[in-house]
Amino acid sequence: MTLLLVIVVFSCVFVACQTAPQDQSWTEDVVSYSGFQLWSATPRNKTEREFLLKIRQDYELEVWRESRSDNRPVDLLISPDFQTELKLRLADAQIPYEVKIADMQTEINNENPNITDSGTEFENRFTTRFKRYMAAFISFIPGHKMDWNSYHRVDDIYGYLNYLADTYPRLVQLVSVGSSYEGRPLYVVRISSSSSGTKPAIWIDGGIHAREWISPAVATYIIQQLVEVADNERLLRNVDWYIMPVMNPDGYEYTHVNNRLWRKTRSMTGSRCRGADPNRNFGYQWGGKGTSRDKCSEIYHGSNAFSEPETRAVSNFISGKANQIQVYLTLHSYGQYLLIPWGYAVEYPADYNEMRDLAKAAASKFRRYKYTVGNSADLLYPAAGGSDDWAKSIGIKYSYTVELADTGRHGFILPASFIQPVCEDFFPALEVFVDKVATIKV
Repeated sequence: MTLLLVIVVFSCVFVACQTAPQDQSWTEDVVSYSGFQLWSATPRNKTEREFLLKIRQDYELEVWRESRSDNRPVDLLISPDFQTELKLRLADAQIPYEVKIADMQTEINNENPNITDSGTEFENRFTTRFKRYMAAFISFIPGHKMDWNSYHRVDDIYGYLNYLADTYPRLVQLVSVGSSYEGRPLYVVRISSSSSGTKPAIWIDGGIHAREWISPAVATYIIQQLVEVADNERLLRNVDWYIMPVMNPDGYEYTHVNNRLWRKTRSMTGSRCRGADPNRNFGYQWGGKGTSRDKCSEIYHGSNAFSEPETRAVSNFISGKANQIQVYLTLHSYGQYLLIPWGYAVEYPADYNEMRDLAKAAASKFRRYKYTVGNSADLLYPAAGGSDDWAKSIGIKYSYTVELADTGRHGFILPASFIQPVCEDFFPALEVFVDKVATIKV
C-alpha cells in the first residue's frame, strides 16, 4: 500500500512538473568562472579614479563595489584574458591593488559545503531536471529542509514558509502578491499576533539582486526567530511584520543552476540579453543616474518604471499598506552599510538627521560586524529607481538599504559558514526599529 501511494504521488508530481509553468534555465549552459579573479584597487585621487573608470569601460569589466572617494577600494571582476595586460597598466599608473579572490570558480565551488544536501551544485541538465522532480515529490512530505548552515534553493525556502503558515496559522499568513516572469509565486509572510491589521508594521525584503545569497538567508532567519522562538514574542506585541525573503525568485534560482553571479530578473527584453535590474526599476526618479538603457547592462533600468512583474507586484502590495508600514528595510550585500535616501543623487530628505540617528542606534547593536551609516549616493554612488527611495517617496518614513557582510574578502560569494554569524549579529538591531514604531498610531 505504501509503495503504491509513493508511485501514485510521484506520478502526479511528474505530470505537474511537465504541465506547470517552467523556466528554461535547465536548457542553458552553466557559466564557469574558472580563472576569473576579484581585484580590489584603491585610487588615491581623482586622476586615479578616472583612470580606473577608463579601464572599466575599455575592458567592459564587471564592478562589484564602487567608490566615489579617495582611498576607498573598487572591486573588479577580471577575466583571465585581461589579467596580464591590466597588471601592467595598473603598475604603470602606480595604483595599488590586491587580488582578493585568486580563482572565482574555486570560491564558488567552496561556498556551499553542504552542496549535496542543499542541491545547489551546478548540475548538468539531466541531474537538474531529475532533482526538480524529486524536490516536488519531497514537498508532499510534512516538514521542511531549511537551516542556516547552507544556502537554500527557492523550493526549500517556499517549503519552509508554507510549513510555518500551516503550523502557526494564528501567527503566520502566507500572502502571494503576484507571480514572477517565469511563473513563480511572489510570497510575503505576514507575522502578527492579531488579525486586525491596525498595528504599525515593519517591511523587510531580500533577494532583489539574485547573486546576493546572504540576503534571503538573513530574511528567512528573521522569520524563524519571530515565529519559532518564544523569547522574541515581545517583538510582536505592538508591531506587525511583512517579510519577503526572495523578491527575485527567477534570478535567484538561476544563480543556483546556471550563473552564480547573475544579478537581474529573467524577463525577455527583445534582445539577446535578459532581465532588468529590479533595484533600478522602481518608479521614483526612474531612469536617472546610476542606471542604463543598455539591455545587456547589469544596471539596465527596464523599459519603463515597474516593467518587471516582481517590482510591480511588490509596489502594489506596499502601496496598499503604506499607512501601516512605518519601516522599510531592503537587504543587500555587500559592504556593511546602513544606507539612507536619497540614492538617486547626493540629496538629503528633510528628516535625514532623524533617520540617521535611528540607523546609528541600530548599528550600535552589531557586535561582530561594523556597519557604516550614511547617505547612499554619498557613501557609494548615485542609483536612481531604487526600492528604498521609492518607499520613502510614498511616505514610509524610515526607509533604508542594508548592505550585509562582508567588506570585500569574499564579496557576493560569502561562504555558508558566515550565514549564522551574520544572522545572529543582525537580528538584535531590529529591536531598535520595533521600539521606534511601536507607539505610532495607524
